[in-house]
Amino acid sequence: MPAIETSGLTKEYGELTAVDDLDLTVDEGEVFGFLGPNGAGKSTTIDMLLDFTRPTAGSATVLGYDAQAEADAISPRVGVLPEGFDIYPRLSGCRHVEFAIETKDAADDPAEILERVGLSADDAARPAGDYSKGMCQRLATAIALVGDPDLLIMDEPSSGLDPNGIREMQELVRSEAERGTTVFFSSHILEHVEAVCDRVGVLTDGELVAVDTIDGLRERLGGGATMTLTLAGPAADVRAVADGVQGVTEAIASGRTLECTIADPAAKARLVTALAADGATVRDLRIEEVSLESLFTALTNGDADGPTAQAGAADATATKPEVAR
Repeated sequence: MPAIETSGLTKEYGELTAVDDLDLTVDEGEVFGFLGPNGAGKSTTIDMLLDFTRPTAGSATVLGYDAQAEADAISPRVGVLPEGFDIYPRLSGCRHVEFAIETKDAADDPAEILERVGLSADDAARPAGDYSKGMCQRLATAIALVGDPDLLIMDEPSSGLDPNGIREMQELVRSEAERGTTVFFSSHILEHVEAVCDRVGVLTDGELVAVDTIDGLRERLGGGATMTLTLAGPAADVRAVADGVQGVTEAIASGRTLECTIADPAAKARLVTALAADGATVRDLRIEEVSLESLFTALTNGDADGPTAQAGAADATATKPEVAR
């Protein structure tokens, strides 16, 4: 059973279509990143999944329940970290979590949950009005974890966190996934998405333009890696070897440096093996993958249009679908 499934999900505000015919499946236990520029429709989609707003057309199920007709059955099993979380300044961090436990009729230990998100016992006892933005984000995460949710929806979870806090947040996401929790989050900090996501969906102007793994997006958009090898001898002597390796689209020799464009990830190992078989000695190598930011820009600017792009809207729920419109 999918954790989230939408079919033709659409939301219109007058002449504005915020979400347009969204077909999406998020599998149980996966970490799914939901990406898109501001105004793409990400928050509107989340609001429809949580029944904060009703769709104009289409349907959505969350944990097997209809998102509108059975919202009361969904709520206890979902943890939500909203963007722009508001705190009660006079209440302690611990009291915030205790209130969430009471509301969900859960049996969690507030101290244990707060410790999981990096708030100490001293922090828990302080008024939340004294918290930094990063501490407020940790507190909001703690509240989202109350009741051991089956689905964790996180909107900009890294907001306000320093590098250590971001690393801890990534570790938390991974640990929740290992516990069997499905994690669905939107973020504009693309490297953080790349660090934790099994798959990503890219939304622009209300339309889903891609659903895939990061490696799958690179492959489908022709955005491979650049592999630079430092050799013991002249690179020109083995350039023909590199050109003959399947998955290497270009090889440029300069002195003892061979720079190759890799279209197929498996070609990296094939290239090194072929060079060694030809008698070349590789002193060093460096691999630079095409960044998620570059892929995101290509998708949201419409640079991915073409035969492959136009074929994929109907396949957006597959593990490796084609790129959509």
